[in-house]
Amino acid sequence: MKVKNMKTLIKMHLFVILAVLATSCTKDNYDKPESHFTGKVVYNGQALGVRGSNGAVYLQFWQDGYELKTSFNVYVTQDGSYSAILFDGVYKLVTVSNNGPWVSSQDTVVITVNGNTQKDYEVVPYYTLGNINYSVNGNTLTASFDITGVTTTRNIEYVALMVNKTNFVDFGDGTHVNWVRNMNVTPGHVELQLDITNDLANQKALYARVGLKIDGVGEGVYDAGVYKIK
Repeated sequence: MKVKNMKTLIKMHLFVILAVLATSCTKDNYDKPESHFTGKVVYNGQALGVRGSNGAVYLQFWQDGYELKTSFNVYVTQDGSYSAILFDGVYKLVTVSNNGPWVSSQDTVVITVNGNTQKDYEVVPYYTLGNINYSVNGNTLTASFDITGVTTTRNIEYVALMVNKTNFVDFGDGTHVNWVRNMNVTPGHVELQLDITNDLANQKALYARVGLKIDGVGEGVYDAGVYKIK
């Protein structure tokens, strides 16, 4: 290859490298989203407890006006809350079919984000849990609560009282170390008791929670909080 051609090729390579570097620097200088969006999944204004482990329950954000219309997930924590850091703008918030212990409707909630913004998402659950109380007497954990049927098109598969060594307590694998289930229950007042002798002896920390599994629905409804035993 002639020297002149070699110099020309080197110049072309340098031009491409500089162009890539300039583009990278431009991308790095883009503004980052700063608006904090928060809310809860609610029924009649009350937050619904869900499974908080493994990102099991989530909503989807959509934003129009871009060449590629895409969505992203916002995960619901076990107390029913969610949060995201967003650019200011107009978004659409929807549930995902068959995700969550509520009737699938995919109702669209339009949200205008302008600085820190709060907006709850209303759903229609199959059942709710209320008047939840926990107590420990010796080595026996007792939970009492009321089950209310909202849309009883599906039966109750079971209710459960669970304990775990962390404050993530639900029906999932590895998120309860002991539990008791009632497979024959109807709406009304329920009381469950669990022997926690071994758990008190072997766990440094212990948390309790009640939950209800709906027949044919992947996710259950839970107490929106957890009860710390030790």
